[in-house]
Amino acid sequence: MGKVLSMFEKRRQRVRTSLKATSKGRVRLSIHRTSQHIYAQVIDDSKGGTVVAASTLEKALKGKTGATSAAAAEVGKLVAERAKQAGIAKVVFDRGGFIYHGRVKALAEAARAAGLEF
Repeated sequence: MGKVLSMFEKRRQRVRTSLKATSKGRVRLSIHRTSQHIYAQVIDDSKGGTVVAASTLEKALKGKTGATSAAAAEVGKLVAERAKQAGIAKVVFDRGGFIYHGRVKALAEAARAAGLEF
């Protein structure tokens, strides 16, 4: 028998498959959301490593809870600024198995507003 996958895992596989088909060598902006925090990192899959990262656990954002759209927007802005400093302008947005609304959407829109293209 095959492994039974949750809806989250099915969405994650579907998103990752479509990213591999359309990425064309671009780095990927991957996000992870928990009930208290949100994390974003720019990953270079060809080298197998993280280029830049940001989360609500950082000292600059530590006073804010990660459970709000405003905090997610701050993380998006911060990761976009760090990516631009590292010379990255175009990324592929990897939302994982998370639905594109709320905090995930706020992070993505803030990253776009700060200059990342995806």
